Amino acid sequence: MTKNQIFQLPEHLPKRIALIVFSLFFIMAGGNHFVNPDFYVAIMPPYLPFHLKIVYVSGILEILGGLTIMIPRYRSFAGLGIILLLLAIFPANIHMALHPELFTEINPIVLYARLPIQLLFILWVYWITHNTAQCYA
Repeated sequence: MTKNQIFQLPEHLPKRIALIVFSLFFIMAGGNHFVNPDFYVAIMPPYLPFHLKIVYVSGILEILGGLTIMIPRYRSFAGLGIILLLLAIFPANIHMALHPELFTEINPIVLYARLPIQLLFILWVYWITHNTAQCYA
Protein backbone atom coordinates (compact mmCIF):
# COMPACT_ATOMS: atom_id res chain seq x y z
CA MET A 1 0.00 0.00 0.00
CA THR A 2 1.49 3.33 -1.05
CA LYS A 3 1.32 6.59 0.87
CA ASN A 4 -1.29 7.90 -1.58
CA GLN A 5 -3.52 4.87 -0.97
CA ILE A 6 -3.28 5.28 2.81
CA PHE A 7 -4.75 8.79 2.78
CA GLN A 8 -6.95 8.56 -0.30
CA LEU A 9 -10.13 10.61 0.07
CA PRO A 10 -13.50 9.99 -1.55
CA GLU A 11 -13.82 11.51 -5.01
CA HIS A 12 -17.34 12.72 -4.29
CA LEU A 13 -16.69 16.27 -3.00
CA PRO A 14 -19.53 16.46 -0.42
CA LYS A 15 -18.44 13.14 1.09
CA ARG A 16 -14.79 14.25 1.06
CA ILE A 17 -15.63 17.49 2.87
CA ALA A 18 -17.91 15.69 5.35
CA LEU A 19 -15.17 13.16 6.11
CA ILE A 20 -12.50 15.80 6.72
CA VAL A 21 -14.80 17.98 8.83
CA PHE A 22 -15.94 15.03 10.93
CA SER A 23 -12.39 13.79 11.41
CA LEU A 24 -11.16 17.19 12.57
CA PHE A 25 -14.20 17.69 14.80
CA PHE A 26 -13.76 14.32 16.49
CA ILE A 27 -10.01 14.80 16.98
CA MET A 28 -10.58 18.23 18.54
CA ALA A 29 -13.48 16.98 20.69
CA GLY A 30 -11.34 14.10 21.91
CA GLY A 31 -8.48 16.46 22.71
CA ASN A 32 -10.86 18.65 24.67
CA HIS A 33 -11.41 15.73 27.07
CA PHE A 34 -7.83 16.33 28.25
CA VAL A 35 -7.94 20.14 28.14
CA ASN A 36 -11.31 20.47 29.90
CA PRO A 37 -11.98 17.17 31.72
CA ASP A 38 -14.08 18.81 34.45
CA PHE A 39 -16.83 19.59 31.94
CA TYR A 40 -17.07 15.97 30.85
CA VAL A 41 -16.90 14.65 34.41
CA ALA A 42 -19.78 16.97 35.33
CA ILE A 43 -22.06 15.57 32.63
CA MET A 44 -21.45 11.94 33.56
CA PRO A 45 -24.52 10.19 34.96
CA PRO A 46 -23.95 9.50 38.67
CA TYR A 47 -24.64 5.78 38.27
CA LEU A 48 -21.46 5.33 36.20
CA PRO A 49 -18.20 4.68 38.07
CA PHE A 50 -14.72 6.04 37.36
CA HIS A 51 -15.88 9.31 35.77
CA LEU A 52 -12.44 10.77 35.09
CA LYS A 53 -11.11 7.50 33.66
CA ILE A 54 -14.12 7.21 31.37
CA VAL A 55 -13.59 10.81 30.22
CA TYR A 56 -9.97 10.08 29.33
CA VAL A 57 -10.74 6.77 27.62
CA SER A 58 -13.54 8.34 25.57
CA GLY A 59 -11.19 11.19 24.62
CA ILE A 60 -8.56 8.72 23.41
CA LEU A 61 -11.21 6.79 21.47
CA GLU A 62 -12.49 9.97 19.84
CA ILE A 63 -8.99 10.98 18.75
CA LEU A 64 -8.25 7.48 17.43
CA GLY A 65 -11.60 7.37 15.64
CA GLY A 66 -11.01 10.78 14.07
CA LEU A 67 -7.60 9.67 12.81
CA THR A 68 -8.52 6.15 11.74
CA ILE A 69 -11.60 7.27 9.81
CA MET A 70 -9.19 8.99 7.39
CA ILE A 71 -7.54 5.68 6.40
CA PRO A 72 -9.65 3.99 3.70
CA ARG A 73 -8.60 0.47 4.69
CA TYR A 74 -9.96 1.00 8.24
CA ARG A 75 -12.69 3.54 7.53
CA SER A 76 -15.71 1.25 7.88
CA PHE A 77 -14.26 -0.35 11.03
CA ALA A 78 -13.55 3.11 12.48
CA GLY A 79 -17.06 4.20 11.53
CA LEU A 80 -18.56 1.29 13.44
CA GLY A 81 -16.39 2.10 16.44
CA ILE A 82 -17.41 5.76 16.35
CA ILE A 83 -21.09 4.83 16.11
CA LEU A 84 -20.71 2.54 19.13
CA LEU A 85 -18.92 5.33 20.99
CA LEU A 86 -21.68 7.80 20.14
CA LEU A 87 -24.23 5.31 21.48
CA ALA A 88 -22.13 4.78 24.61
CA ILE A 89 -21.99 8.49 25.42
CA PHE A 90 -25.69 9.02 24.73
CA PRO A 91 -26.62 8.44 28.41
CA ALA A 92 -24.66 11.58 29.31
CA ASN A 93 -26.82 13.59 26.89
CA ILE A 94 -29.97 12.06 28.35
CA HIS A 95 -28.72 12.82 31.87
CA MET A 96 -28.17 16.45 30.93
CA ALA A 97 -31.62 16.77 29.33
CA LEU A 98 -33.36 15.19 32.32
CA HIS A 99 -31.48 17.34 34.84
CA PRO A 100 -31.25 20.86 33.37
CA GLU A 101 -31.01 22.28 36.90
CA LEU A 102 -27.50 20.82 37.09
CA PHE A 103 -26.42 22.65 33.93
CA THR A 104 -27.74 26.18 34.44
CA GLU A 105 -25.11 27.63 32.08
CA ILE A 106 -26.69 25.73 29.17
CA ASN A 107 -30.13 26.60 27.81
CA PRO A 108 -32.50 23.63 28.38
CA ILE A 109 -33.49 23.79 24.70
CA VAL A 110 -29.87 23.06 23.81
CA LEU A 111 -29.83 20.12 26.22
CA TYR A 112 -32.84 18.59 24.46
CA ALA A 113 -31.55 19.49 20.99
CA ARG A 114 -28.41 17.44 21.65
CA LEU A 115 -30.47 14.24 21.67
CA PRO A 116 -31.52 14.27 17.98
CA ILE A 117 -28.17 15.81 17.04
CA GLN A 118 -26.54 12.62 18.33
CA LEU A 119 -28.65 10.68 15.81
CA LEU A 120 -27.50 13.06 13.06
CA PHE A 121 -23.87 12.38 14.04
CA ILE A 122 -24.52 8.64 13.78
CA LEU A 123 -26.09 9.08 10.33
CA TRP A 124 -23.19 11.33 9.28
CA VAL A 125 -20.63 8.70 10.32
CA TYR A 126 -22.55 5.97 8.56
CA TRP A 127 -22.74 8.02 5.35
CA ILE A 128 -19.03 8.85 5.27
CA THR A 129 -17.84 5.35 6.17
CA HIS A 130 -20.03 3.00 4.15
CA ASN A 131 -20.05 2.23 0.44
CA THR A 132 -16.63 3.82 0.27
CA ALA A 133 -15.55 1.47 -2.54
CA GLN A 134 -17.81 3.41 -4.90
CA CYS A 135 -16.07 6.66 -4.00
CA TYR A 136 -12.56 5.79 -5.23
CA ALA A 137 -11.10 5.78 -8.68
